[in-house]
Amino acid sequence: MVTSAHEGMHRIFQERPEILAPVFGVLGVPLSAKATVDAVTTDVTEARPLERRVDTVLRIGPSDGEDFLLAIESQSGKVPGKEASWTYYVAYLQAKYRLPVLLLVVCQDSATAKWAAGPFDCGTRGWTALRTYPLVAGPDNLPVITDARTAAKNLALGVLSALAHARSPDCEAILKAITTALQELQESDPETAGYFFEFLEINLGSTPAGEKLREIMSFVSYFPGRGTVRETAYLEGKAEGKAEGKAEGEAKGEAKGILFVLEVRGIPVSDTVRERITACTDLDRMDAWLERSRTVERAEDLFVEDPEIPGTSPERA
Repeated sequence: MVTSAHEGMHRIFQERPEILAPVFGVLGVPLSAKATVDAVTTDVTEARPLERRVDTVLRIGPSDGEDFLLAIESQSGKVPGKEASWTYYVAYLQAKYRLPVLLLVVCQDSATAKWAAGPFDCGTRGWTALRTYPLVAGPDNLPVITDARTAAKNLALGVLSALAHARSPDCEAILKAITTALQELQESDPETAGYFFEFLEINLGSTPAGEKLREIMSFVSYFPGRGTVRETAYLEGKAEGKAEGKAEGEAKGEAKGILFVLEVRGIPVSDTVRERITACTDLDRMDAWLERSRTVERAEDLFVEDPEIPGTSPERA
């Protein structure tokens, strides 16, 4: 099962491709800031029942050279045999798409990053048939961004810095810098500011860094209370629903927050689920759905703990 932190470390490359140029700069690989970025299927399965999926595969179209594929893996620790999978990914993608392939492994601790750098050899009797050199981004080479102005110049890299250094003593200073930058951005681009605030909250979760983020946000004026994008969605919905009455406005805000969290996490929402969420007026029930929206794997799973209502248990395909 993909954890939220694991998911976040590679989803940001899909959703905010502008981060690629500065990350490649850190790694010493030149890349045009104007390069095109397109998602590619991550399924590299050849024969059933063997299944292999890369976290993220992007097709990069530099303005100054040939296209190439970038396979991105998020690694939280050393996993025996993982290096063989990485070698397979590179060879398979190159054979299928007839393009050069680079592998980027994103790590949150130095020990994992050191191991992931390889190189990993395939060979015997003194002869190497294949050698894999992953690019590695982690706390040892991703910048520690503790200045709000620097964070504001490259928000995506600032957020990645916060995730990569979540276990380091610098984490609090990084979080203060990025929250200050996002607070200022709220006036001109609330959608982007909201995305990154929610992204950090979801992916730091209940870790010490996540607790520190919530503590910092409780002292800034971006949002009152808990300081989350879910809360701003709630407040906006409440304001919009004043003409309909207080309860209706609060329910509208709750529904908006639930749908926003699912959207940020990339969870598909069917028309049936959307209608059920927006039609509900039970605030206690909706608050429970709001909390579950942070961890469910399917939108239908929001309702799995509501057995007293017929039809709430999701049917699995």
